[in-house]
Amino acid sequence: MMNISVIIPVYNAADYIEKAVQSVLQFMEVKELLLIDDGSKDGSREICREITAVDPRIKFIQHPDKKNHGVSATRNLGIDLASQEFIAFLDADDYYLPNRFDAEREYFKDPKIDGVFGALATEFITEKGKEEYMEKFMTDGLTTVYEKAEGKDVFLGLSEVNKNFGTFFSMIALTIRKKVLDQNKLRLNEKLKIGEDKEFIIKLSYYGYLKSGFIDQPVAIRTGHEHNTITKIKNNSQNFFHHQYLLYESLYFWAVKQKDIPEITKNLFRYKYMFSKIASKSGLSKYTNFIKYAIFNPRLLKTRYRYYALKNNPKI
Repeated sequence: MMNISVIIPVYNAADYIEKAVQSVLQFMEVKELLLIDDGSKDGSREICREITAVDPRIKFIQHPDKKNHGVSATRNLGIDLASQEFIAFLDADDYYLPNRFDAEREYFKDPKIDGVFGALATEFITEKGKEEYMEKFMTDGLTTVYEKAEGKDVFLGLSEVNKNFGTFFSMIALTIRKKVLDQNKLRLNEKLKIGEDKEFIIKLSYYGYLKSGFIDQPVAIRTGHEHNTITKIKNNSQNFFHHQYLLYESLYFWAVKQKDIPEITKNLFRYKYMFSKIASKSGLSKYTNFIKYAIFNPRLLKTRYRYYALKNNPKI
């Protein structure tokens, strides 16, 4: 049997946390549930303290200074404190489905498998939340990849070398052997406020051997409401491209240090960070940045990204 630590960052989630916890406790494989408060101000701490009395597997944790540090720092604290062989993540306003670890039970029998991922569905609990989500993603379908893969094929898919794979799966639908994180000193990037999960997953797929589980049926549910951080940054806005720039800049400078990452992958990261930076600018600054990058990287003028960087509403 797998022994799993589940990490739930908690920030102002008093209305949702009990359902999230109950969805975790249904699994005998879960030996530890870490509820980590991130400076909540709505009574979440009190609820978490009450919940810890329900089941000895539950541990309530706070940052040493009891302040808000963000989801990345909170998840990292959970990773550091997790005591079990496997780690899974859940957000405090989401919940697991009964099939959450079905694929893992089979695939983790193979010791070479470091991580298994599946699909995530969305349940809208407010109409405004649905409107904002649909405006952002244009679909209420599954958050998943398009084809099964394992090993380096997952990395090539997530880094968009294989464009048929899809570009993202959710951390909520991911289970990891903790040792792959510790051996590679892999944690979430606390400098990124948006896209930190994507960067983490891409790096994980490089360091570890990942395998797709259920990609055409959900193993967890994300709740859609007007407080979802993911929908607050509008597509194609300067703010959107600013965060894209920070994400791909970080990925590029990490990738160039890895000897066996294909040049095509490094170039994709480089093009995206350069042109996201251009797209995040306005007025004269946009054009001066474009000229600067084009002079030192003339090959960029032959890529499709040159069009997107200068459009009023670019799409990368």
